[in-house]
Amino acid sequence: MPSLYVNNYLIVLIFILLAIGLPIVAFTLNRLLAPYHPYKEKGETYESGTDAIGTGWVRFRVQYYMFALLFVIFDVETIFLVPVAVAFDALPLFAAFELFIFVLILAVGLIYAWRKKVLEWE
Repeated sequence: MPSLYVNNYLIVLIFILLAIGLPIVAFTLNRLLAPYHPYKEKGETYESGTDAIGTGWVRFRVQYYMFALLFVIFDVETIFLVPVAVAFDALPLFAAFELFIFVLILAVGLIYAWRKKVLEWE
């Protein structure tokens, strides 16, 4: 029985080595094989064919990030509703209860964001 566990750890070790080794090999081959011809125009900012004016560092308001974060959270959470809909025929009561809990958690998150005035635009 212990050889089975060693075999499982060996597989995990192989995956870890591949996860570390493949990017190193890819970046090394890219460095060796890609053409490298640096010149001044390559380092300049391209803005639709016109010269850039000012700096590229622009400050964004935090509300943009908060709206994007809330959108991603609720968008990804709706993906989790699909397995519940699929399992609804096999376990209707359990799926309905699970769906209720899930939507309740989403509602609590939305109410929390609303109370913290994250959704208000100044």
